[in-house]
Amino acid sequence: MRITLAATKTNLLNVKKSLALTQEGYNLLDEKRRILLEELSAIIDSVDSYQEQTDLALAEAYRLVDKATVALGRKRMEELSFSVDIKSEMAISQRRIMGVGVPIINLSVQENPPYYSLHEVNLNVDEAIAKFRDILKLLAALAEKKITLMRLAQEAQKTIRKVKALEKIYLPYYKEAFKYIGDRLDEESRDSFALLKLIKKEKLRQ
Repeated sequence: MRITLAATKTNLLNVKKSLALTQEGYNLLDEKRRILLEELSAIIDSVDSYQEQTDLALAEAYRLVDKATVALGRKRMEELSFSVDIKSEMAISQRRIMGVGVPIINLSVQENPPYYSLHEVNLNVDEAIAKFRDILKLLAALAEKKITLMRLAQEAQKTIRKVKALEKIYLPYYKEAFKYIGDRLDEESRDSFALLKLIKKEKLRQ
């Protein structure tokens, strides 16, 4: 690495200060990188868990719909679907993880049963409605985790790039510059000392 700085005490002090600040920045970013990776590891497990629960719940819900459709017919099922009065409201707030804004999704479900007469209605219809209602909450939780995962992953990538830049470029440069200027100043100091000794010897001879 080529050092173009002049070997002066001022530059030595400036490089020493820059090296200390760069090292401090590296330590902070490396700690941030470690924490983000730990958070990512935890959130990945959470996303996998919610995804599995949602997939299983959807499969079960559609199985119940199929059974009810076989028993009641497609037209009757369509009529029943129009009578179901379930409303959902979503509130989204935010929290921060290592400076990254991630969502907090709160879903509230409002129901107004009964939706229809129990006469000639298959039990699978009630179970399917309950299952899809629960799936709404699972989907909200899954969305929250996936968005958090995406944002943390993006921040982790940026942090890793910064850490690598400091580790591979800036820290080596300032360390080498500090050593180079220090060595040059030491060399100049030794030369000056030797020159003074020669001058003293010459004066003594005279």
